Amino acid sequence: MTPPQRKIIHVDMDAFFASVEQRDDPALRGLPVAVGSARARGVVAAASYEARAFGVRSALPSAVALRRCPDLVFVPPRFDVYRAVSEQIRGIFLHYTDLVEPLSLDEAYLDVSIDRHDLGSARAIAEAIRAAIRASTGLTASAGVSYNKFVAKLASDQNKPDGLCVIPPAKGPAFVAQLPVGRFHGVGPVTARRMAALGILTGADLRDRSLAELQRHFGSHAAYLHGAARGEDHRPVRAERPHKSIGAERTFQTNLVDPAALDAELVRVADAAWTRIERHGARGRTVTLKLRHADFRTVTRARSASAAVSRDAFLATGRALLAAELPVAAGFRLIGLTLSGLGAEDEPEPRLLL
Repeated sequence: MTPPQRKIIHVDMDAFFASVEQRDDPALRGLPVAVGSARARGVVAAASYEARAFGVRSALPSAVALRRCPDLVFVPPRFDVYRAVSEQIRGIFLHYTDLVEPLSLDEAYLDVSIDRHDLGSARAIAEAIRAAIRASTGLTASAGVSYNKFVAKLASDQNKPDGLCVIPPAKGPAFVAQLPVGRFHGVGPVTARRMAALGILTGADLRDRSLAELQRHFGSHAAYLHGAARGEDHRPVRAERPHKSIGAERTFQTNLVDPAALDAELVRVADAAWTRIERHGARGRTVTLKLRHADFRTVTRARSASAAVSRDAFLATGRALLAAELPVAAGFRLIGLTLSGLGAEDEPEPRLLL
């Protein structure tokens, strides 16, 4: 017997952090706003749509963001406020389904195959959710409605901001085929460049490659890519999706030997990692430093604390681990910093990953 067709909604808040700031401070409305720090080594955590028009994006170094948009207004992040709003939104989701898989504070998958309130369709449920979010929080959300997670996530980005896009099963493969592969979840800039070198620019180009060819170039990722290019994705929505670790890493164009230069890069990586940690509302006890030597030999060094580490302790631990590996003769070509041991026992309340 063929299982019933799933009905999946991917809800993505529009410029969530920046939109909360503009909501709470009317003077910021209509201005290019970046959540983060304007200091020399700062990183943009989120950007309003006015800022995005200048090419300002999350994870962009603040100095670069200011060069692109000299009138950019920086506001410090208020993660306690973002988590509180996220909790409101999660409550709305749970009114319509128990099958909610949070990806971060501002996006989630919902399986609405069971129409709990007899609204008649997944589209109607998505419209009701978006209206409830606006009424409850004063914020807008975009939603993608489809038959699997992969296509639903692509659809939610199609009509942003404050948009709704529905892709039924019959139209899924054609929808995927016309998109650039850089839009595919799981295809980052490095993979997209490798695909471009192979002449793979769109979903149709990817669809035309055999599984064997994709395996030669992309290894274990090939099966996912092969199915995605055909609009296929059999992953269920999982109500519990714990993160094992969250971090960031950076590869250098030239090998770094100088301790001061390495420390500057560690600060930059730690800032990027902590932005992701805060975005996920995560807490953890173990800090892991990853170093790749000039000869591509990779080492990791870790240290655990008895309680969840703070932002300052995260960086301080990374610095201590790095100091123990110096001096280095030929230099390092990559540095990374990760937080694990998530969901520490001393955490006062359940994490909200909405």
